[in-house]
Amino acid sequence: MSEQEIKVPDLGGAEEVEVIELLVSVGDSVEAEDPLLTIETDKASVELPSPGAGKITKLTVKVGDKVKEGDVIGMMEASGESSGSDETEGADASENEPEEKAEEKPQSKSSPKSQDEPEQSKPAPKKKSGGTRKETVLVPPLDGMENVPIIEINVSEGDTIEADDALVTVESDKATMEIPAPYGGKVTKILVAEGDKLSEGDKLLELTVAEEGDEEDDKQDEPPAESGEEAKPEAKADDDKGKQKEPAAQEQSSTYEPPAPGAKVHAGPAVRKLAREMGADMTHIKGSGPKSRILKDDVQVYVKSQLQQTQQGGSVGTGSGIPGVKLPDFSQFGDIEREAMSRMMSVTATNMQRSWLNVPHVTQFEDADITDMEAFRKSQKAAGEKKGVKMTPLPFLLKACATALAELPQFNVSLDMERKEVVHKRYIHIGIAVDTPNGLMVPVIRDVDQKGLWELAAESAELAQKARDKKLKPAEMQGACFTITSLGGIGGTAFTPIVNTPEVAILGVSKAAMKPVWDGSEFQPRLMLPLSLSYDHRAVNGADAARFTAVLSQLLGDIRSLLL
Repeated sequence: MSEQEIKVPDLGGAEEVEVIELLVSVGDSVEAEDPLLTIETDKASVELPSPGAGKITKLTVKVGDKVKEGDVIGMMEASGESSGSDETEGADASENEPEEKAEEKPQSKSSPKSQDEPEQSKPAPKKKSGGTRKETVLVPPLDGMENVPIIEINVSEGDTIEADDALVTVESDKATMEIPAPYGGKVTKILVAEGDKLSEGDKLLELTVAEEGDEEDDKQDEPPAESGEEAKPEAKADDDKGKQKEPAAQEQSSTYEPPAPGAKVHAGPAVRKLAREMGADMTHIKGSGPKSRILKDDVQVYVKSQLQQTQQGGSVGTGSGIPGVKLPDFSQFGDIEREAMSRMMSVTATNMQRSWLNVPHVTQFEDADITDMEAFRKSQKAAGEKKGVKMTPLPFLLKACATALAELPQFNVSLDMERKEVVHKRYIHIGIAVDTPNGLMVPVIRDVDQKGLWELAAESAELAQKARDKKLKPAEMQGACFTITSLGGIGGTAFTPIVNTPEVAILGVSKAAMKPVWDGSEFQPRLMLPLSLSYDHRAVNGADAARFTAVLSQLLGDIRSLLL
């Protein structure tokens, strides 16, 4: 018998990690590969195995300690015969260790420091030419969209593809988009089918990718079997967690049944602290770590899913604290027909309900005299025909709103209620609501304050047509500070538009009409445009709203002021 140090093996690239559980005690007998303690990296919980069979004589760490590769975590009295003296200590003991291990694992006798210095036992990285590796392609960020259906798969198993080739085509509520390949290779397995719904991080397909020569990371990612056996499971566990942590955790959460009252919840101190900070009840979280241990990823995915359920509302009344509406059996009154909501209609309904429930709405009304503006606009008809651009009232409204947003910057903000902060925006992007056969869509015109009327006319017409053709990209519908929605082409005298949160205001425009206006001595016929400004009363007060509509009325009444 001889005593040897137990050291932390290669941690797969992780540096300092926390000890979250001791699995053995002094005096315990263990076999090779038995777990000694559990550590927690930033991606997973990993059990450190025993380097051999023997009896634990000393433990030098406790729960909460931080350890790194090469640290001594205890001592053990190895079982089996030794060619060295039992009294050998210090440096002599470390020389005896390889001989003892050689009896257990003859194949490692040429690596006398395989336990103490695993990184030195690895052969030099080999240059690879013609080698391959398997890669699982994941869904990239989808600009905040989730559960987007696949409408077409553009590759087949066995195809050889290049980087950026289209893999699948998905359809959001407002546009279609292709998901490109992150790198070239051969498609070995397709993991999705048409009609499946995708979110960021979901698995798409498996690729066989050609290696590109000597890679320094290879010795960490794919250590040789004879020198990195202890590190392999940890590195693989980390890699697997990183690739599929969120979808898996979400799937588990949807079918998870909480433990019985009083049952023990397995989680480390850092995870418990995170759960306390986020207000998460750990008895409702299913752990995806070893022995169902709860990891940080599990807590974060659980909190995210709870927020999504609350915000989306699910069925009417769910998550909002408002009783749902129970529908009667309409068929008892006559013939009926049921039709599934389109995806766009469903998303719009959810967004409108969320905004209405979360934003305290107030609407300010104003009439703008656009008699002179309309005369000028019509005078530009010939110039517009030469440019191939039709000048509508919208470019004037865009410029007027941009000027008003610059003059009254409290309208160009968003509220972060969780952090109790006001987000001030130093740019002016304005959304324009477009009525399409598929529903309402809101493309965004960027930097309105830096563009002229003709440029705004051309861009707004182009975006409106793309919206009708359902060809808008997700990026073309994001980033608005303010929205304009016009019903003037249809009719109406006024309405109360719903704020498109997280914006804090929206301008509704109704149909212009000739009205008698008193000029001080007599009534004059003037073309008056009804404006309806809805705003978030948490960010904007009534006086500022009145000032905003007054500025709009002045700018539209005398378009020369737009030049100042």
